[in-house]
Amino acid sequence: MDPTRAIAFDLVAAVLDRHVTLDAALDRVRLAAEPRDRAAAHRIAATVLRHLGSLDAMIETHVQRAPPVPVQHVLRIGAAQSLYLGTGAHAAVATAVDLARARGLTKFAGLVNAVLRRVSEAGPAGLEALDAPRLDTPAWLWASWGARARDIALGHRTEAPLDVSLKPGTPAPEGARLLSTGTARLPAGSDVTALEGFRAGTLWVQDAAAALPVRLFGAVAGQRVLDMCAAPGGKTMQLAALGAQVTALDRDAQRMKRLAENMQRLGLAADLRVADALAVALEPYPMILLDAPCSATGTIRRHPEILHLRRPADVAACAALQDRLIDAAVARLAPSGTLVYAVCSLQEEEGFARVKAAMGRHNLVIDPIRADDMPDLADAVTPEGALRTDPGLWLDQGSMDGFFTVRLRRS
Repeated sequence: MDPTRAIAFDLVAAVLDRHVTLDAALDRVRLAAEPRDRAAAHRIAATVLRHLGSLDAMIETHVQRAPPVPVQHVLRIGAAQSLYLGTGAHAAVATAVDLARARGLTKFAGLVNAVLRRVSEAGPAGLEALDAPRLDTPAWLWASWGARARDIALGHRTEAPLDVSLKPGTPAPEGARLLSTGTARLPAGSDVTALEGFRAGTLWVQDAAAALPVRLFGAVAGQRVLDMCAAPGGKTMQLAALGAQVTALDRDAQRMKRLAENMQRLGLAADLRVADALAVALEPYPMILLDAPCSATGTIRRHPEILHLRRPADVAACAALQDRLIDAAVARLAPSGTLVYAVCSLQEEEGFARVKAAMGRHNLVIDPIRADDMPDLADAVTPEGALRTDPGLWLDQGSMDGFFTVRLRRS
């Protein structure tokens, strides 16, 4: 039995049947499989989750009624290989039939063979009759994204590249393209640990959009900065590399341990504290970064399982927590201080709606970002002076994650 397809089946089932994230599901097979098999299986599973609606539409044209869920997963894996991953028709069909038999679905092997042969015969051309971006996006998310929905969905259709942030003065890695924002971008599937800069401690993984909030502080060298929800730590590293005196909080001890390891690799220093940002006692800070926990719908191109794990109730729960965190941030903000609020969410309820509510509770005003402050992202600057990136931007350059970011000061 091919271990790659077996692992891919387990990953798809973990997400769709048990509502587990891909990373958590992959952790469970990390010690039981070779790295190469895990990586290939992750790519297959992510492709299934990224294109689930269009895959199901192609399959449904060749079945009279929906087969059992495990058989659906086998068909999805076979179709994803044939339609999106360039696997030859014979290999896609044969490995899917083998997978069905290995999973105790032998009586459905003939169905799997017949359906996937027809899907392979139709090929990628069969997708042209479908509105794949809409089929692959849950209706509630599509509606929530308004006029940007189609562009955002188009940005979700391809695997994200590898973006890395660089220590000041560090050249971009070989084979990388330096973006106008300073991020170095490498092709999707690149292994960061294989880069010389990773071993030398001069770079770390960080999406181009995720690197923007820190820029809103301006010069931070020598300044005391509180990073309230720091893990996994990209912004803490960014601030420390720019010379800030960073206090980084997070209540997840395991993720803070990984942040400490990365800081050591990079030769950077910060005051790392495992603590609940809502409860820990702190003195006032002149600069506070609140990259708040959120629904993470802005990271779907990197984590396509979010399409299938999130529900509207999750957004409401996140918004309630964000209000509490903003209140805690304001309580620790020095009288003339700057608060940068950010979320990697595309949902309005977690973005400007939270800022508007906070301004109603506190003496806060927006310190507006202007289009000429972000010359290559002028379209991302909102009328209110916030920054709203989404995967529909920079489609010709590999896109970017969705972030809402705003700079606030006491009025």
